[in-house]
Amino acid sequence: MHIKLTEPSKDPIVGATVRVLNADSSVAQAGITDTLGTVSFVLTPARPYLLIATSIGYRELRRSLAVSEQQRSFTFTLTEESQFLQEVQVTAARPLMRQEEDKLIVDPEPIVSTSTSTLEVLEKTPGLFVDPDGNVYLSSTTPATIYINGREQRMSTADIASMLKSLPPNSIAHIEVLRTPSARYDASGSGGVVNIVLKKGVKIGLTGSVNASFNQGSYGNQMLGLNLNNQVGKRHSYLNLNYSRRNTYERVETERLLANGNRIAQQAFTIFPSDVAYAGFGFGYELSPKWEVNYDSRINYNGTNSSSTNESIISTPDVSTLLSYNTNYLQNHSNVFSVSQGVTSKYKINEEGSEITTDFSYGYFENRGRQDYQTLFRLPQVTELAGDGEWTNRRHLWSGQVDARYKLPRQIALEAGLKSTFQGFNSGTDYFIGVGDQREQDNFRTNTFTYRDNINAAYLQGSKTFGAFLLKVGARLENTIMNGRQHIPSDTSFRINRTDLFPYLYFSRRVGKIAGYELRSYLVMRRSITRPTYEYLNPFARFVDQYLYETGNPALRPQFTQNYEVNISVDERPIFAIGRNYTEDIFTNVLYQDPRNPAVAYRSYDNLGRNAETYFRLLGAIPPGGKYFFVVGLQYNYNDYRGEYENSPLEFQRGSTTLFTYHQLKMGALTTLSLNGFYRMKGQLQFYELSNFGNVNLNLNRQLMNKKMLLSLSVSDVFFTNKYQFTLNQGSIAASGARINDTRRVGLSLRYNFGVRKREERSGMPDFDSLERNSR
Repeated sequence: MHIKLTEPSKDPIVGATVRVLNADSSVAQAGITDTLGTVSFVLTPARPYLLIATSIGYRELRRSLAVSEQQRSFTFTLTEESQFLQEVQVTAARPLMRQEEDKLIVDPEPIVSTSTSTLEVLEKTPGLFVDPDGNVYLSSTTPATIYINGREQRMSTADIASMLKSLPPNSIAHIEVLRTPSARYDASGSGGVVNIVLKKGVKIGLTGSVNASFNQGSYGNQMLGLNLNNQVGKRHSYLNLNYSRRNTYERVETERLLANGNRIAQQAFTIFPSDVAYAGFGFGYELSPKWEVNYDSRINYNGTNSSSTNESIISTPDVSTLLSYNTNYLQNHSNVFSVSQGVTSKYKINEEGSEITTDFSYGYFENRGRQDYQTLFRLPQVTELAGDGEWTNRRHLWSGQVDARYKLPRQIALEAGLKSTFQGFNSGTDYFIGVGDQREQDNFRTNTFTYRDNINAAYLQGSKTFGAFLLKVGARLENTIMNGRQHIPSDTSFRINRTDLFPYLYFSRRVGKIAGYELRSYLVMRRSITRPTYEYLNPFARFVDQYLYETGNPALRPQFTQNYEVNISVDERPIFAIGRNYTEDIFTNVLYQDPRNPAVAYRSYDNLGRNAETYFRLLGAIPPGGKYFFVVGLQYNYNDYRGEYENSPLEFQRGSTTLFTYHQLKMGALTTLSLNGFYRMKGQLQFYELSNFGNVNLNLNRQLMNKKMLLSLSVSDVFFTNKYQFTLNQGSIAASGARINDTRRVGLSLRYNFGVRKREERSGMPDFDSLERNSR
């Protein structure tokens, strides 16, 4: 059923709160009207309901509602009243997390004011775990796939992390977490999907905000940003600009047992100063009440000059005699540039929700850099080794898709779509090594690698409501063509051409009520694939130090995962979930020692067999709306690996527990104190076993100048506990160490909102802390 709210002029009312009550006055469902002024509910025909619609600037609407098979769409006109905003009474509040069918919706607003980038927002989102390399995990086996505005970001982990660091946090509208995405999404989601939905110019009139912030740890970060939004009639546009200077450090200590029984101990310290710039802009036009078109573009630049010092000592097994002692100096200079642009359209077929959407996009990514390294040997004799090199990586990505959704009688909905993507990647490195007074070509590290892939997909999905039950069944067919070739120093060509079917099942039912709130259960099942990215395939040996190289594996095969999950929510708030992931041909990060030189190891990727992961989550909360609310959760993961490593059987079992929480206290009408954090026990990262670690973040917000200015004081990782020790015992590799980053920081941020207040704020849009949302 669809409800549409309009002004007396027939323009849609955006962001109105709509509640549907049962005959006993309990809340059946609630929602917020979209940019077309509509909101959808699933209601039982012939049952009496009471509809209540509220929007600041309009009089409250109360109407009796009777749904029938013949009439499933209603339009109501709200009467305007005074637009003055004194003594605003907030009648509803948006939860931090809410369950919407098979996805979890996270409102980032309470976290945005404590963060300087989108990556920091993800780090502080309850239930997500971001490792030091930038991988985002929903479970502990495979990283989640990152989407922005529904488009998969098909880049390496380092490239995605660089982009998310440049994306300003207050540009996020909401975050969608899909642990088991439907057939509409690409099948490449073994670790789930995190979709970052950015704000667009859906404002009435011209509004905007200016924001500045800094935070200080051992090194400092500074950020300055501008957001403008405009809507006039059927046209809207937006502009986001952000510039930041960042600096941080990483300290890694390792000790590894060599094949000959000797030990190598290393202490590396790296700093990462960088300049980051971001520009996002777009516009949209409503061609007719049924047809709208939007254009969006994002430009990112990240210039980094990192420097590293690494001391290495090789000793006898009892550490009584030093066999080798040297210091390695490494300088990396890189310039990363990317641009992404896309055109989307939506055609509304009818008032029941039937529509056709199209999305065409192009992305370009370029990484240019230079590396200089020098090794000073003090034992067994004083010598010097030096070298340098340059690299250029370029990537082009084209994508086009068409999706259709059609509502049929008897509460049946059909979805179908086509999608095609093409990616081209070229990587070239040119390295030299110093030999005496001569500079010669380094044939081991000079490399040229090309990679192409083309993925074509089609899906069909249908849903049917049976009273209190909702059944959704679908399947996605994907054809994958991958071609890779190393031209220099040797030919390591590979080609993959395969077609796979990925079924999907979703079932939910209403199981009862708790204190008048609906209790609903969900069952979700899907098969998915994880394809190796070009960094996993590129055989180029990247120099870390003279004892460690990183290299890809051209023979790496895709991995497949079958996921099953059952979860329960109360009034769209998730409270419990249990699931199981079966992964075949799992590929993971591995270490192999060089058989010719036991002091040298290669960090690569390999298909190691299969893994069965069992997990469950518990969530509890006091809903927002009062002076204090909180969300607290627990997630437990148990992994059982079975396979082969270094031609020997592999067995690895480990369970880990993560606690996460978010708290907010209103200390008056203008001041808010918030706390968020996590604690992970017996953590796991691939085959690395981690010690217990976690963090606690504090934030104090104060509104000034008639609530137009927001001042925030924050402390990240208060107790400096977001660091861990690790051990690795697989095959011939026995290693241990610790990883420490510049995570404890004190920060101050300032945001000033200006312009005419947008209609959403006059329409009673719920929020956490009465903050102005003009940047939205």
